[in-house]
Amino acid sequence: MFERFVVPAVDMQDGQVVQLVGGERGTGKEYGEPVDAARKWVDAGARTLHLVDLDGAFEGERVNREAVDAILDAVDVDVQLGGGIRTAADALDILDQGVDRVILGTAAVENPEIVAEIAEEYPDGVMVSLDSKGGEVVVSGWTEGTGLDAPEAAVRYEELGAAAILFTDVDVEGQLEGVRTAPVERLVEAVDIPVVASGGVATLDDVRALQETGAAAVVVGTALYEGAFTLEEALDI
Repeated sequence: MFERFVVPAVDMQDGQVVQLVGGERGTGKEYGEPVDAARKWVDAGARTLHLVDLDGAFEGERVNREAVDAILDAVDVDVQLGGGIRTAADALDILDQGVDRVILGTAAVENPEIVAEIAEEYPDGVMVSLDSKGGEVVVSGWTEGTGLDAPEAAVRYEELGAAAILFTDVDVEGQLEGVRTAPVERLVEAVDIPVVASGGVATLDDVRALQETGAAAVVVGTALYEGAFTLEEALDI
């Protein structure tokens, strides 16, 4: 599913690439046009792109459709998309249009059966996002707690047909202060499907540390945009 371990993030807000700190609205720094970023990472060797409609995550409906469509037209790599996808119909429409995986967070928590409904038509098409803040899975743009434990929830979604789990450590997301491997290791041990880690990557050593957890891939955003290391260097690991 993941040809290369490092997956660049293209998080979109108001039509621009934005990286938030700790998932907090209003903390974002802009990094230009989404299509330009997508082309840059693909040219540098990316074989998967991680797209997030940040406006959609906060508003509960997809907002940056035009930017996503433009990226799909511009590059020919594996693409996963999350943010504002709340119904099976919307998810299936996105998959029909060429996105390889939809990322469900809030929708999967509120209606777990949506995972099975989508997976019936696209067995490899659903990635469930388990975003953890203070040890608790959070939804609605990381603003609402659910009381769920990530590994326990992951087992349930695997049973429902999820093809992969995306784990974001919100407490360290976007801060360039390093990763925490223990939560990722717990998830990897809990399920047989791929686990993708996200949050806190600041150095190449962080990439190595996450690779050693058994994760299938790592999503990297701020570190790449801020030039902490190049994508080529990360892929060489």
